Amino acid sequence: MSATETATWIEDIVAETVLVDTHEHLVEESRRFSPVFDRLLPCDDWSLLFRDYLQQDLDCAGMGAEEKRQFYNPEVSAVDKFRIVYPYWERVQHTGYAKTFSITIQKLYGVKSFAIEHIEQLSSQYREVKKPGFYEHVLRDVCRISECHVNSLERIFMQTAQPSLLKQDISIMELSRCNLADIKNVESELSVQIGSFDDWLAAIDRYFEKCGPQAVAIKYVGAYYRALNFRHVDRHVAEQYFSTLIAVRPFIGHEGAQALEDYLFHYCLRKAQEYRLPVKLHTGYLATNDSMPLSRVRENAVDVCRLLHAYPDIRFVLMHMGYPYQDEYVALCKQYSNAYVDLCWAWIINPVACVRFLTEFLVSVPANKILTFGGDFIVAENVVGHSVIARRGIAESISALVDRRWIDRGALPELVTRLMKLNAEELFPKATAA
Repeated sequence: MSATETATWIEDIVAETVLVDTHEHLVEESRRFSPVFDRLLPCDDWSLLFRDYLQQDLDCAGMGAEEKRQFYNPEVSAVDKFRIVYPYWERVQHTGYAKTFSITIQKLYGVKSFAIEHIEQLSSQYREVKKPGFYEHVLRDVCRISECHVNSLERIFMQTAQPSLLKQDISIMELSRCNLADIKNVESELSVQIGSFDDWLAAIDRYFEKCGPQAVAIKYVGAYYRALNFRHVDRHVAEQYFSTLIAVRPFIGHEGAQALEDYLFHYCLRKAQEYRLPVKLHTGYLATNDSMPLSRVRENAVDVCRLLHAYPDIRFVLMHMGYPYQDEYVALCKQYSNAYVDLCWAWIINPVACVRFLTEFLVSVPANKILTFGGDFIVAENVVGHSVIARRGIAESISALVDRRWIDRGALPELVTRLMKLNAEELFPKATAA
């Protein structure tokens, strides 16, 4: 079999293999039919597909705030929206974010390209696909995804209407960060009154008691605003800051806020250990514009080492391969038995770097230590394009290793199944529970 024939054979195996999607932020399907527009769903037309990540490339390319506001304005016509965005589209069309959009409109809507002559088709097909039950169609039928892990951006734990499709994480961001808005949110969700530190810890316990048996993992995204260098703080110190927060003044300073979060983060880790839940940590690149402190991002891997050592019985999932400092995460997963890396989002941040990472990972680290796909989207339709890019990258990486004789062809079907499905099923056994 020639190299070209081998590559095609591998592409076919990857295309036929079902994926487990280990990271999304999908809103409940019912929310997509709500007339209320907000920060998560600012409109309900094809421009919504730009909302997840591609907008950041548009911002970076020079799109202004007023243009962006008009682009997502539900009252602006499809043709006018095209005219607003197209000058910037020309600048970003080759990025992973933009390729996701291009592939999605081709594969899901049958739209040949993003061009003025196809806008009416794009508009009508967007509406045609978005009908009750479309999550099942988009994710399972089109993407060949068996199930998605969802880190809800609306609730600490979402009681989903589609539990067999949308498995849920417990978000400990609000439970550990613990500002006044978080306290009010918890009071509302649990129908309780928080008047003391004991009340707050009891609320955390209740989330785990209620949601732990259903959850697939806990998720912490605090690396967006702080280092992952969690100290061990005495309880009385944390309690003092909490009491000040709720009784005297809402501002306890950076030192107080960090000490309180440090204590509560470790408290949540102990609860995760009790319920045998893996811990998902955001690492690496930030989904922002003009506000990423690379010095702190670079230290994520160093800080994670302390957690891996301190909690050997917890399985830590290090998300987004730590990009752009991904080499350290190969070393972490090779060194620590409780470290796993997730390529969620990474395929569209930098597809070429992600292919290189997977290629190097497979000849360095046990093959069970990597999860290969998570779309990381609010809008389900975008998963289509991302899943195509991920499958292409997985096939390209494996083909390169076969071509260089690092992997034997006979091992490929089992390896592909492990990378795309089995690793997630082993690491998150509740993800496949009935």
